Amino acid sequence: MSVSAKKAKSLIPSPFARTRKLNEELLSVRPEICIERARLVTISYQETEGEPMIIRRAKALAKILREMSIFVQKDQLIVGNQASKLRASPLYPETEAGYLERELDLFSRREQDRLIIPHEVREELERDIFPYWKGKTTEDVALKAIPPDIREIFEHEHPTFCPDIHLKGSIGHVIVDYEKILNFGVKGMREKLEEKLKNLDLTQPENSDKYHFYQAELIVCDALVDWAERFAQEAKKLATLEQDEEWRVELERIAKICQWVPENPARNFREAVQSFWFVHLPLYIEQNGLAVSPGRLDQYLFPFYQEDKQEGRITSNQAQELLECLWIKFTEVMRAYDHNDAKYFAGFSISENVVLGGQTEDGRDATNELSYLCLEAEKSTKLSQPNLGIRVHHRTPDDFLLKAVEVISEGRTKPEIFNDQIGITSLTSLGVPLGDARNYSISGCVEPVPPHCNGMTNAAMSNLAKALELALNDGKCRLCGKQLGEKTGDPRQFTSFEQLMDAYRIQVTYYVEMMAVTLNIIEKVHAHIMPLPYFSLVIDDCVEKGKDVTEGGARYNYTGPQGVGIATTADSLTAVKKFVFDEKKLSMSELIEALDENFEGREPLRQMLMNEPPKYSNDDDYADEIAREVGVIYCEEVSKYRNTRGGRYRPGLYSVSANVPLGLHVGALPNGRKATAPLSDGISPVHGTERCGPTAIVKSAAKLDHVLVTNGTQLNMKFSPNVLSDEKGRRNLADLIRTFFDLGGWHVQFNVVSADILKEAQKDPDSYRWLIIRVAGYSAFFVELDKAVQDDIIDRTEYQSV
Repeated sequence: MSVSAKKAKSLIPSPFARTRKLNEELLSVRPEICIERARLVTISYQETEGEPMIIRRAKALAKILREMSIFVQKDQLIVGNQASKLRASPLYPETEAGYLERELDLFSRREQDRLIIPHEVREELERDIFPYWKGKTTEDVALKAIPPDIREIFEHEHPTFCPDIHLKGSIGHVIVDYEKILNFGVKGMREKLEEKLKNLDLTQPENSDKYHFYQAELIVCDALVDWAERFAQEAKKLATLEQDEEWRVELERIAKICQWVPENPARNFREAVQSFWFVHLPLYIEQNGLAVSPGRLDQYLFPFYQEDKQEGRITSNQAQELLECLWIKFTEVMRAYDHNDAKYFAGFSISENVVLGGQTEDGRDATNELSYLCLEAEKSTKLSQPNLGIRVHHRTPDDFLLKAVEVISEGRTKPEIFNDQIGITSLTSLGVPLGDARNYSISGCVEPVPPHCNGMTNAAMSNLAKALELALNDGKCRLCGKQLGEKTGDPRQFTSFEQLMDAYRIQVTYYVEMMAVTLNIIEKVHAHIMPLPYFSLVIDDCVEKGKDVTEGGARYNYTGPQGVGIATTADSLTAVKKFVFDEKKLSMSELIEALDENFEGREPLRQMLMNEPPKYSNDDDYADEIAREVGVIYCEEVSKYRNTRGGRYRPGLYSVSANVPLGLHVGALPNGRKATAPLSDGISPVHGTERCGPTAIVKSAAKLDHVLVTNGTQLNMKFSPNVLSDEKGRRNLADLIRTFFDLGGWHVQFNVVSADILKEAQKDPDSYRWLIIRVAGYSAFFVELDKAVQDDIIDRTEYQSV
């Protein structure tokens, strides 16, 4: 056993030997590339040239499910693998072929999200895969469709926004209607599709597309059942060879389960969990979009658990062990990001969000026994997935919130906490009926979505601080001198702070418009060449409409780009207002000269800007109101636009790990930040500016208009482990959460780890492969993060009290 595996064994607290073993096996794996999916999808596309695209997509998925390698891992109660090995990343040449070819030499030696590429895999990619996909990927097609002047804005060496996640990947960020398969089985879905086809009037011109859509859905249904049957046969075969009697019995049970679900409705909790996984995993096999999230797992699985418990067919311990097996399966899902996106979504970010608690559609508390068991499963495993959260409202039981805080206090980084009042109000403001709004889930990091929704909630990352840099330089990039924004005038001629804010708004307005044009073109390309028949099978109302999810088949359709660096921007504006316009300690000419020279030779001025002005996060209205205005400007501009699927744009204020790479594109700023330094993350303070403690931070953060930020905000906080080591400390944290939510905050998450441990992990990564850290809306293995991201996390203020 390796040193890292031994270290992990001592720190995995599960009471079950089974899941301790599975956890250790997972942690010992070095991620690598799996070529099987790329091979099979390429062959399928070659075989189906000339057929309707949605049929080609369905046949491609069917070929993958019927021919990919499958395996049954010993002691794992749940079957279904994404790739041919544990923690191997499949490839999706439909969207990725361009960057895979460009960066083939980089994957195994890059600092962030390193992936081993076996020699034979490399040879096959270069010989058989890359040549076929030249000019055919979503990136190839979209870049040709986007006007050159707009392309220049985001392809520039210092862009104001980054649309790569959907330019080089699929949609992701959805929660499908798992209950459909759990309760009716694939057989029930197939009967509905056959009825739709039978009643389709092909004399109506619009119905020819529906005909192909329904045919594609039937292909997918059959493939899903065949895939499950393959696992049944594999388990049967293994059972005949197995010497361990206990595992032989489990293999026989697995075989029977896989022969029943997902084709038929689940009859008990074990079948429901396996059926869920058979529904969930192909969503990551069909496409490479991240954050396809399970949503309210404790709600749709609870009836199966409750009946089994009442009938004496299962104990809570057996259910928890099964959930721990599921938690491990979540962490197996992988994606090979390109070099740039690996920095924006560092740590193999997948963000499969499970959210617990909350309310029923009629407004009652929804917390149940399974909600607690899910927290126990999280407590007993030490993994980056799922991205666990809880929903809190005024009637949430105190013991449930305290249980969540207990899990957080043990360094699990999860769950993150969400405020029902804000989430529900935000969705109803978009026209979502109250019942659906109360039934919201979290898609990915912090984004509230109603059921039956294609939210495209992480559509792009936009750089708020870059907009301020441009406003302070007449639209020119301070790093390269190129005109990237609108000409808003020489700031030396501004006679009021309002003129600067007007210039800032103009820069934001300009790049948000360019971003919306870009994203809408990318959406159209996906609908044209990358339809998703399996997604469409399990998201209402695609089957009812006979329309693919990429074309607007879902009931709700959103596009959600994020603004990054709000605290950096607000503190910079505050410094200008205070020193240039209010107190006149500094002329605009002096400030501009210092920024042009990156504060070289002006360290006293830089220290004054860093230390003397009011700062966001200290419950000081002078700074906090400017932060609120920065957020409102971005939200108002984003909310003006409509997407190609008939839905609205939703603004968010969170960063994932993009605050670090986006900072590389921003020159010096008036808060004393030097050029290329990281930006603030989410709505968290600039590091080191929190002078008045955690309560002041949440009071400042709550002054932002969280209802207006309909795609979510993200607040990171880090506490010393000693602070939460006793019941008093944990109760204080629960009270802080309630206070924040009473004031109107949406989301908060915590790291409970000392900077000393993180620094040790940097020095000796093999001994700390188990160490999970909260990045920004998601968790990751700390040692798999780029050093720049690690340093940014270490630099976060570590609070010594609540």
